[in-house]
Amino acid sequence: MDIETVRTRGLVLLGCGKMGSAMLQGWLADGFPASSVHVIDPAPSEWLTSTGVSVNGDLPDDPAIVLVAVKPQMMAEALPRLAALGGGGTLFMSVAAGTPISFYESALGTATPVVRAMPNTPAAVGRGITAIIGNDHAGADEMDLAELFLSAVGDVVRLENEGQMDAVTGVSGSGPAYVFHMVEAMAIAGEAQGLPGDLAMQLARATVAGAGELLAQADESAAQLRINVTSPNGTTAAALEVLMSEETGLPPLMCQAVGAAADRSRELGK
Repeated sequence: MDIETVRTRGLVLLGCGKMGSAMLQGWLADGFPASSVHVIDPAPSEWLTSTGVSVNGDLPDDPAIVLVAVKPQMMAEALPRLAALGGGGTLFMSVAAGTPISFYESALGTATPVVRAMPNTPAAVGRGITAIIGNDHAGADEMDLAELFLSAVGDVVRLENEGQMDAVTGVSGSGPAYVFHMVEAMAIAGEAQGLPGDLAMQLARATVAGAGELLAQADESAAQLRINVTSPNGTTAAALEVLMSEETGLPPLMCQAVGAAADRSRELGK
């Protein structure tokens, strides 16, 4: 099965909230035809209805892929309506945080190929990263298809075991929010040093966006890029002395934040 097969047989998107919309936006921008997409969503957005995809209409009898993108709390109610598609002919991919593969096997049948995926919202601009892991019935062809399809919205990595998914959720799945909050915090700090609020935000946004692009294009590691812009006894060194503190700096704080997200992912999976 390849992308052309997905175009022909169709893709069903169960749920189109923030993550589902981000991925759909990325796929449409990459040229995937709107006519091949069938969305089930109880409260479709104005943007969704303007894309040309089928919304809450008739579903194909044998779609190539069903992408499950509803909130974990809604899964028990939403998934049974697609149970008839389980059994092996359709690949089910899930981007729901914390919901284990065993849940889908129970709801859809153990012979159903299932790929659990954790993308992030930069998928909307083709710069996401998605981690995937499949069940025993998601063979090489299914995993290759999942990777090919998800690579349309960014990088894809394969995990060694499903237990790693909670850590992925904490690092990259929730990670964009950490970066956005850092921009907010930098702007607040700029205001505290006397800058107008709008200028502080402009500087913070451009700095983080530019640094991210530099990191994406550079051959050096993040550590080396940090070293490159840090003059001994300079202004950056003074700031990094605060941020790199082993007791109160960013590393221990980030460990707490990622740990909290991973713990919540584990709770959702119970």
